[in-house]
Amino acid sequence: MRFERIVRWDRIVVALVLLAAACATPQERPSLAGRWDATVVVNDLEIPFPFEIAEDGRVVTGSFFNGDLAITSTGGTFENGMLELAFAQYASTIEATYANGRLEGQYVRGSRRPYPFRAVRAAESVAASLEAPSIAGVWIIPTESSKGEKAWRFIVRQTGAEVEGGILRVDGDTGTLTGSYRDGTFVMSHFSGARPLLLEVTLEEDGSLRLLQNRQRELVAVRSDSARAAELDEPTDPSRHTRVADPSEPFRFSFPDLDGQIVTNADPRFAGKVVLVSITGSWCPNCHDEAPFLANLYKTYRDKGLEIVALSFEEEEQLANPTRLRAFIEKYDLGYTFLLAGVPDQLSEMVPQAVNLNAFPTTFMLGRDGRVRAVHAGFPSPASGSFYTEAQHEITSQIEHLLAESAESL
Repeated sequence: MRFERIVRWDRIVVALVLLAAACATPQERPSLAGRWDATVVVNDLEIPFPFEIAEDGRVVTGSFFNGDLAITSTGGTFENGMLELAFAQYASTIEATYANGRLEGQYVRGSRRPYPFRAVRAAESVAASLEAPSIAGVWIIPTESSKGEKAWRFIVRQTGAEVEGGILRVDGDTGTLTGSYRDGTFVMSHFSGARPLLLEVTLEEDGSLRLLQNRQRELVAVRSDSARAAELDEPTDPSRHTRVADPSEPFRFSFPDLDGQIVTNADPRFAGKVVLVSITGSWCPNCHDEAPFLANLYKTYRDKGLEIVALSFEEEEQLANPTRLRAFIEKYDLGYTFLLAGVPDQLSEMVPQAVNLNAFPTTFMLGRDGRVRAVHAGFPSPASGSFYTEAQHEITSQIEHLLAESAESL
C-alpha cells in the first residue's frame, strides 16, 4: 500500500511539472529596437557612427545615416541571438551576434574584405565642452589630388560645440561628418554603409585648421574669405573639369541594357530629345547622392522631351549578374535607361570622346542634335550645404535651356 502511494505521488509530481511547462510563457526574444552607438574597424581604426534598429513584429530593419537621411536595410532577421541585415543597394550585409547588450560581428561587403562591426545601446549625450571656438563656414584645403585638383572645400555648420559638414572634392563629398568639441579638438566621423572617415579638426593659433584624416593624413584649411585663401588655387570648377575632344560630333554610345539588348545613341527613343548621359556605378557613394535628383529630374521633364541614359560601370561579378544595380534602380525609383558599360577601369576606353573623364558620377548634357553642350563632374550631397543646391540648380537650368531650343532651330 505504501509503495502504491509513493508511485501515485510521483505521477502527480510529474503531471504538475508537465502542466507548469505547458503553461509557462515562452522566453521572449529581446528587443533591439532603438538607437545604437556603432563602429566599424577600417585599417585598424575604429570609425564611430549612429545606427538605428526598428522592429515590426518579426520584421527587423536597420538604418545608417548620412546627416538626416536614413539608409535603411532591404531585408533583415533576428533569430536565436543572430542579427542579419541586408542592404541590397550596397550588396552588403551586417552579420552580428547579440549578447549582454552588445552586437558583435562584421559588415560584409561582397567580395571585398569585411569590416568588423560593433554596437552598444546609444548613451545619453555627454555634455561637450562649452568653450568651443567657432569654425563654421567654408574653408579651402590646398592639395594635389590624383584628379588634378589643387584645392578642396571644407564646409562646416556649428551649433555650440556640435558640428557637421563635409569635405567637397570635384567628384563629390565625404558624406555628412558629425561630431563635437572636446579637449581642444573637434572629432568628426562618417559611415553610412560607405565612405568611412574619422576627421580630427584643431583650430591653430594662426586661424587655420589642422585636419587629421583617419589618424594618417594631415591637411591644412584656411577660411575661404581670408587673404591666405586668395593666394591659393581655386577648387576645381565641376563644369570645366571634363570636356569632349570634338564638341561638333554627336556623343556616341552602344552598350547592352540589363536585359542584354544593345542600346545606342541612334535609337529612335533619343531622336530630337535632350539627353542627359550619366556616368555612374552602383558601388559609387556620390552616385547614390545624385540618384534621387536624377529620378526627380526625369519625372519632371520627361514629358517635355528629356531622356536620361545611365552608363553604369560595375565590377566583373556585377556585370555578370547586376543584382546590386537592380536594387540601386529600385531603391531610388529610377525609371530611365541603364546600360552596362564595363568595369570602372574601362571608363576612358568606353567613353573615348571625353577628355579628363575621371569622376564618378559625371553628367553629359546633350542638345536635341546629340552634341554635348555641357558637362558636370561629380555630385555633392546635402553635407555640402549651398554647393549641393547650386549643383542641382545648375544642371536643372541647363536642361531647361536645352529643352527650350526647338529642333528646327538647330
